[in-house]
Amino acid sequence: MSAVAWNPVGPQVLEADGIRVAFGQRQVLANIYLQVKTGQIVGLLGRNGSGKSVLLQTIFGARSVADASVRVNGHRMVPAFHQRGLLNYLPQVPLLPPALPLRQAARMLGVNLDEATASFPALRAQFDYRSGELSGGSARLLQTLLLLHANTAFSLFDEPFSGVMPVHIETLAEEMQRLKQRKGLLITDHRYAEVLPLCNVVYLLHQGRLLKLEGDVREQLRDYGYLAH
Repeated sequence: MSAVAWNPVGPQVLEADGIRVAFGQRQVLANIYLQVKTGQIVGLLGRNGSGKSVLLQTIFGARSVADASVRVNGHRMVPAFHQRGLLNYLPQVPLLPPALPLRQAARMLGVNLDEATASFPALRAQFDYRSGELSGGSARLLQTLLLLHANTAFSLFDEPFSGVMPVHIETLAEEMQRLKQRKGLLITDHRYAEVLPLCNVVYLLHQGRLLKLEGDVREQLRDYGYLAH
């Protein structure tokens, strides 16, 4: 475990491969390879139960998987979260303890709360709340913004748009586009209409295999039964 923050110069490349996960006789992930670069938004699509959350947990290091390789610029980083400043992760479950004041959470993450919510003035009235006092949608939005603005090279988001008000989703998408200039984002969400226009690269997790979709992504998703014809 390194005590030095991850702060290299130039583009960064996060790679994960050799990831195999089975639950009993069911092969959830089979020899996965995925790449995210700074300056990119990468979409990870797939049905419920396809293993998207398991893959994000493995990349982050919250789930130990034998033989899994996670590398940044060719250097092995397992578990990746031990490298301070390298990446952060928003799980589907609430990220912050319910008793933690929002302002304290921002300080812990090294984030200026006013700057992180500059595009969301309606959130300012909730700055003195504890995490557990926020509505589900507000909590999801604020947690996403805190991780998005935190000083890491990469951010992994599992369902960041879940429960967020439609009026805020478009603004959040614009914020992601703006901040990808300094970090790489890996996003999984069922709201394909919102996710696809954001993405520079799209992967589909289908029957344990990770497929990189190129060309007409929407048509390929239709072929696999993920979008209506």
